[in-house]
Parts: sequence; C-alpha cells; structure tokens
Amino acid sequence: MRRTGLGSRVVIVIGTVLLIVNGTFPLIWMILTSLKRERELIRVPITYWPQDPTLQNYAQVFTDLPFARFLLNSAVVSISATIVCVLIAAFAGYALGRLAMPFRRGLLTAIVVTSMFPALVLLVPLYRMFLGTEIIGVSWLIGFLHDLGMTFLPSEVAGPNLLNTYWALIIPYVALSLPIATLILTSFFQLIPKDLESAALVDGCTRVQTLFKVIAPVSAPGIVTAGIIIFVNSWNEFLLALNFNTALQMRTVPVGITMYQGEFAFPWAVISAAITIGVLPLVVLILMFQQRIIAGLTAGGVKG
Repeated sequence: MRRTGLGSRVVIVIGTVLLIVNGTFPLIWMILTSLKRERELIRVPITYWPQDPTLQNYAQVFTDLPFARFLLNSAVVSISATIVCVLIAAFAGYALGRLAMPFRRGLLTAIVVTSMFPALVLLVPLYRMFLGTEIIGVSWLIGFLHDLGMTFLPSEVAGPNLLNTYWALIIPYVALSLPIATLILTSFFQLIPKDLESAALVDGCTRVQTLFKVIAPVSAPGIVTAGIIIFVNSWNEFLLALNFNTALQMRTVPVGITMYQGEFAFPWAVISAAITIGVLPLVVLILMFQQRIIAGLTAGGVKG
C-alpha cells in the first residue's frame, strides 16, 4: 500500500512539473528572445540565454508602430465589453437561476447552442450591419452616437458608420461572451441560499436591489471569473478586430503585432517584445485575482 501511494505521488509530481514546464516555457522563451539581438537569433548553434541582452527591441516596438495606441484600444474595448457583458449576464443569470421561469431548460439549452457559434459565421452579417445598410434603425443609431461624440474617434477618421470605432468591437464582443458569462453566473446564483434573498425582500428591497446588494457580493468569485474570461477573450480576439477596424490608430494589440512583419523580413526579436508587452496586462490581471479565480472555478463546479 505504501509503495502504491508513493508511486501515485511520484506520478502526480511528474505530471505537475510537466504541466508547469509546458505552460511557462513558451513565455520564458519569448522573453529571452525579446532580449536578444538579431544576429544572435540566427547564430548556429542556438543560444538559449542572451549573450548580449538588450532592451532595444522594446524601444523599437513603440517607435516602428503606435503600439501605445494599440494598447489603449485593446484596453478600452476589453474593459467596456467586460463591464457591459457582466452587467447584462448578471440580470440574465439572476432570472434563470433565482426566478421561476417557464421554459428555463429550453432557454439554457439555447444559450449553450449560441455559445458554440464561431465569430467567422458572424463576420459578414456584422460587417454589413455596422455599415448601417442592412438593419433598420442602425443608421439612426450611428448618427445618434456621432452626434454625442461617442465614436471615440477624431473627425478625420470617424465615418458615417460604426466601422473603425470602438463600438464595432464592443458590441460583438459582448454578444459573443454573453452566453458563457450567463451560464457561469446562473450556476453561481443557484448556489446562494434562498433565505438571504427572502430576508432582503422582507426588508423592502426590490429584485434589482437584492441582486446588487445581496446576490452579487456573495457571488463575487463567479463574477470575477466571468469578467476575467470576457476580458481575456476580448483582449486576444483577432478576426473581428482585423476586419472591422482597419485604420492604423484603431488597431488592437493582436492585429498590431502582425504589422511588424514585412514582406521579406520577420523581426523575431521585435515581435517577441511586442507579444511580451501585450501579454503582460493579462498576467498581472490573473495574478491580482488569482485567489478569486480559483474560488470561482471550484465553486462553480458544485452545481450546474
């Protein structure tokens, strides 16, 4: 029995080490590559540790292209999409998880099915919609947003549609992330004892007040988990950002990184530096909310 237990521990330790190496080695290799000079990258035999480390590649990231603007664009789009999506998902999750709704299982099934649609299927319909030529009322909405100055763009870039605006990415990102966020929050809201909600209603709280004052604070790990997933998906999204925002100053980080590659040149060191900078906000975010994310993932699996 002891040998069996020892063998199981060895297998677990080896598996854990392999998982850690598999997860961290690409990041470490990318950082080391970003510190190398171009001539060292093509040297044979290969050098694993930079022989003459330099930060010139990081400076070149910001001088060759407006990478600071790319970071700003990704931040605005991702944060906005996360806030809007979590807010909508909170109402939907509360209705599905706490209220006696007819056809509840059918609605949950529909949400699961819609979450499987890839962004590629929606590319052409969304593009035509943002042009304002296919959907009734979109042209009015576009004009209204422009009148309010809510395109987040200077006048020389903003056009008579939602293309090349933050809205062209925020709207689809919210729509694409809403199903999974709703499922996560529905699962969490179901775990909360009904006595807490009943006590709040007896004290005179409305349903909305109960959601924000009682249900949401108790479900903080689930809300943080859903928010992190939405933010990461929005930050890393490439296809829609490539096609909807074609102006240079409206590019996001994933699309902007691809612009360092030339027709006959591939500056690995500069691209590695750009990727490192682009990944850094995600790493910091996950480290900041690591405990809540773990709590959210474990608690959310108790009840579906």
